[in-house]
Amino acid sequence: MYAYDELDRTLINERVSEFRDQVKRRLSGELTEDEFKILRLQNGVYLQLHAYMFRVAIPYGTLSSKQLRRLAHVARRYDRGYGHFTTRQNIQFNWIKLAELPDALADLAEVGIHAMQTSGNNMRNVTSDQWAGVAPGEIEDPRIWSEIIRQHTTLHPEFSFLPRKFKIAITAAEHDRAAIKIHDIGLRLHKNADGETGFEVLVGGGLGRTPFIAKTIKPFVSGRDILSYIEAILRVYNQYGRRDNIYKARIKILVHELGIEKFAKEVEEEWKAMGDVGLTLDHTAIEEVRSRFSYPAYEKLPHMPDELKQAAHDKLFERWRKNSVSAHKVQGYSIVTLSLKPVGGPPGDATAEQMDAVADLADKYSFGEIRVGHEQNLALPHVAKRDLPVLFKALDRLGLATPNVNLVTDIIACPGLDYCSLANARSIPIAQELTRRFANHDTADLIGRLHINISGCINACGHHHVGHIGILGVEKNGEEFYQITIGGRADENAQLGTLIGPAVPYAEVADVIEDIVEAYLALRDRPEELFVDTVKRLGVEPIRERVYATR
Repeated sequence: MYAYDELDRTLINERVSEFRDQVKRRLSGELTEDEFKILRLQNGVYLQLHAYMFRVAIPYGTLSSKQLRRLAHVARRYDRGYGHFTTRQNIQFNWIKLAELPDALADLAEVGIHAMQTSGNNMRNVTSDQWAGVAPGEIEDPRIWSEIIRQHTTLHPEFSFLPRKFKIAITAAEHDRAAIKIHDIGLRLHKNADGETGFEVLVGGGLGRTPFIAKTIKPFVSGRDILSYIEAILRVYNQYGRRDNIYKARIKILVHELGIEKFAKEVEEEWKAMGDVGLTLDHTAIEEVRSRFSYPAYEKLPHMPDELKQAAHDKLFERWRKNSVSAHKVQGYSIVTLSLKPVGGPPGDATAEQMDAVADLADKYSFGEIRVGHEQNLALPHVAKRDLPVLFKALDRLGLATPNVNLVTDIIACPGLDYCSLANARSIPIAQELTRRFANHDTADLIGRLHINISGCINACGHHHVGHIGILGVEKNGEEFYQITIGGRADENAQLGTLIGPAVPYAEVADVIEDIVEAYLALRDRPEELFVDTVKRLGVEPIRERVYATR
């Protein structure tokens, strides 16, 4: 965990005071909605279909138990008793009253939580691997660099009014769990030939109306230069980004129109022209941030404790362990993923009672630490293997032990038309129906790893373009229809999915997904061949023929 200093606390408290005054002026009529809009957006407040939506930042997805309890308090006191975890490692509250928002922010500020830059045309929450610091084989903890970037970009005057929103993701593991290739800037920590740690820098990724996979702009930038290089990218974007057209304002469009070589040349020239502007990170500055991260005092534990051996006869426990428990870099410990995708439930939602209970379990079994993943699940990153059986029973009672992580019912979905004023179609009911269709765990295990992503509109908050199966809600003559893509992925081999056929009405979506899965099971080369690999080997056409033969 990172310990905020006095400067951080002062900044957060001052921001609360400013927003309290802004809300007061809006409620009195001194500010119009148009005047208030830019102010509320910079504090994470959206006007949705039915109420204001409040988005809270969880930097690089790391929460303390104290902070999670405070989020539960906000859900209970100011909302309707639940929160929604998002693909940007944030949490959203959908029913908060505007007059009470400053009080909610003040309550969060007491435990070091804020909502700065969770919306608006600025640098959004910097995200990272939810297993950062505990993943085996990791170069180093990427959260250190996430924090350095967070500190530099928060309320940065030059980048608070960019052409469009801007997102950065960082990973330091061989397997990309942070989806860096679908971000404006993706950073991959690695070592060069001399053994120096630095970053591969990717630029121009993003989904929405015009999706692109990020391209490498520079294979290696040293850690000491990463802030200045990011700033050079942002300066080029700030200068040339399309402010005249909201649909062409993202950096991905600029990179596409200029070409990666031309864009890289512009950035390199800007970087050199900046010279020594005080952004070079010396060893002391890096170590100062590193020193503010505390790590657990791990015990020396056996690889296979007796408690785990004794629980092996419990079939329910073993199914959960094999699905939701992952290897840890320290012997005797595991990473435990808590599924927020129960059968029939809205993906990513957690009640206040569940949040409080998870905080208690984190204190007891995970050194008081919780992580949020971009897949809209939670994780306990420091669980001793001996504690897994008792933890499983506690999670099962809370409805958080569904053994479906990375399986067909582990669905990513945006709020859709149930909440969002931009949506064309519903997302949540589609996800709920699919979890019912594939509720049988044996069937899900037979299918294997398969990611379904659902977006209620072209803005792609559900990342449908990179789902193994992507579902996009569109409007046709006042009715909800859905386009379906297959073959997308968001990992280190990221690619966009391909449209499989004509859009289908709401009532047929679940049937079509079942038909796609059945086609995959019939066409896969062997039981171990994943859905996305079958699509890559055969292409879309063989699956399209089977799915649309009778439609």
